[in-house]
Amino acid sequence: MIDKDSARKHFDEMKVKGNQLVDKVKEIIEEGNARRVTIRKDERTLLEFPLSVGVGGATAAVFLMPTLAAVGALAALVTDVEVIVERDIEDVTDVEVEEVAEDEAAAE
Repeated sequence: MIDKDSARKHFDEMKVKGNQLVDKVKEIIEEGNARRVTIRKDERTLLEFPLSVGVGGATAAVFLMPTLAAVGALAALVTDVEVIVERDIEDVTDVEVEEVAEDEAAAE
């Protein structure tokens, strides 16, 4: 059974070239609606960091400068990576949670 908290999470997965990694992470931070970013290469997690700093947009980018520096160093070492962005979905009802559970049960 799926609980309401797990139904409120949405994961976006995207492939990014190493030279575009910092720009993509900055873009995600400035959007302000992401909770966590994971950078993976070949199913191995290279870097994972939360974005719940209490502020959004450009202000969050200033607070996360050390993290962006680490992402830049990582980008220099890798070619293709997968960026996974965890986002919260607002206003999830109990009916929607049941629909997600039914869809997953049908898929199995």
